[in-house]
Amino acid sequence: MKKFNNLSVSVLLFSLIGPFGFTGLVNAGEDEQRAPPEARTSGTLSQQVMRAITEIQELMSPEDPEDEPNFAEAKIQLDELRERRYDRMNDFEKSTLLSFYTNYYLGIEDYVGAIGIFEETLTIEELRADVRLRTLRSLGQLYAAEENWAKSIENYQAWRELSEVEDVVVFKGLSYAYYQQELYAEALPFWLDYMNLSLVEGEVLGRDDYAYLNGIYFVLEDFENALDLTKTMIVKFNDATDWLNLNAVYASLDMEDRRVQALNLAYLNGVIDDEARYLNLGQSLAGMDIPLTGSKIIEEGLEESIIEVNEDNLQIASQMFLIASDYANALPRALALAEISDSGDAWDSVGYIHYVMANYEESADAFRAAIDKGNLSNRSDTLIFLARALIELDDFDGARSAARQAADAGDEDDRQSANQYLTFIQSTEQRYNIIEQRKQEAIDFYEPYPSLLN
Repeated sequence: MKKFNNLSVSVLLFSLIGPFGFTGLVNAGEDEQRAPPEARTSGTLSQQVMRAITEIQELMSPEDPEDEPNFAEAKIQLDELRERRYDRMNDFEKSTLLSFYTNYYLGIEDYVGAIGIFEETLTIEELRADVRLRTLRSLGQLYAAEENWAKSIENYQAWRELSEVEDVVVFKGLSYAYYQQELYAEALPFWLDYMNLSLVEGEVLGRDDYAYLNGIYFVLEDFENALDLTKTMIVKFNDATDWLNLNAVYASLDMEDRRVQALNLAYLNGVIDDEARYLNLGQSLAGMDIPLTGSKIIEEGLEESIIEVNEDNLQIASQMFLIASDYANALPRALALAEISDSGDAWDSVGYIHYVMANYEESADAFRAAIDKGNLSNRSDTLIFLARALIELDDFDGARSAARQAADAGDEDDRQSANQYLTFIQSTEQRYNIIEQRKQEAIDFYEPYPSLLN
């Protein structure tokens, strides 16, 4: 999908030399003793052209691998040969000369120059069929390298019209070219053809081949096929990305339970290492009535610094434990949040946790801290809970004071609730006083008589 790199073009260069390679030219030169007649047919090289081409070949591909190619001199000799003899060359000689021009331009990575020569090659009237096919395919590759996708497609399709067989490079190139133009529906069948033909020819497809196909399925929102392919990729490659993609596919299919299960499997396989997915998995498990497991996953993320310790995440952690009714583990996170939060709501949560754990003294202290810090979401509610904690401590005066403040702090509904709670405080105090009185009477009744010995 990106522009071809140098390695790809180097491979292309070797594929273009074809029948004009160095070995073939040397053999032809050795046979000069036969003194063939001056070549005027379309299928042979004259002795003069053969000698010139052989020298150019040696300049571009030295026999000693330690020698550097002399492209500059090769170009000079190519131009000289073209100027002297091109008009008198037969079609085979012209295509041979132009082939070396393309090798030259590819060697110096001048792809635009190579394209120009290839286009000129196609104008030769009696161009050999194999050369025409090789030229069309090469133009498809080079136009793709220059990101001229329309011309790349044009040449690849021309190749297919002339060729009696199909080719994996052509299928692959056509798919890339359509994909780059965001014509994904057109890109899909060519990629499927590429993969199928590769398998028929015994080639091993890599994960990138499958990932490209899956990417097309995603942009086409063909999630049914994406699901099957993703499962296949997990079995074949067991790659972390595919485990995570499985979760995304299920989400796209609105299969929430399967989505969470897939994300949980990814977690169990150790491929989740980012905050967002840890939080997502933990909270999703809570939504599936598995809050304790979810809270442990979020706690693990905090302990291993995968999840950042900040107000939002500490609040999520404490709330997850609360959903799981694990108050003992909720308390440390709630306390940590209260220490860094600018809102009294965090202390309100601490107060609530202490209250349900029957730590009424600590609960009352936390509610007072919440009121002192301020910025409460519902000051009236915090004051009512303070009153409830104080009742448990038999501090009825304090409870009444908190309830009255709650009535003043809230809206009409809060005021009504607070006034009702004041009535409850009054009745509770009366029962308390009656019980205390009866306790005292019982104590007095059972007070022992003075000793008879006195």
